[in-house]
Amino acid sequence: MSIEIPTNMEEVVMKIAQAQVRGTSLTKDEVIKTAVLDLMQSFMDEALEGHYDDVAWRDQTLVVTDFMGEEVGTVAPEGADFNTDFEQNADALIERLEIAAERIVGGR
Repeated sequence: MSIEIPTNMEEVVMKIAQAQVRGTSLTKDEVIKTAVLDLMQSFMDEALEGHYDDVAWRDQTLVVTDFMGEEVGTVAPEGADFNTDFEQNADALIERLEIAAERIVGGR
């Protein structure tokens, strides 16, 4: 069983363990940061019914750009960073990312 995008700390730990079995080293912060980016990209793709916008990191902020490369939205963490938000309440963060994706798509 392979975990695609971790949605809680238990899945983060499992993803790290799976990587170790395969001879790869991952940190908790790397796994969470990748998960947050992948979750936001997934919500954008779902809202747009396809992959039209790209999500990337700019410091501690997620930045969404459209297919023309224009910035169409940003999402900032509630706490110090997204890793902290994820560790404290992954479900609330995931819901916030989904709402942010809908807001960004609906704002056009």
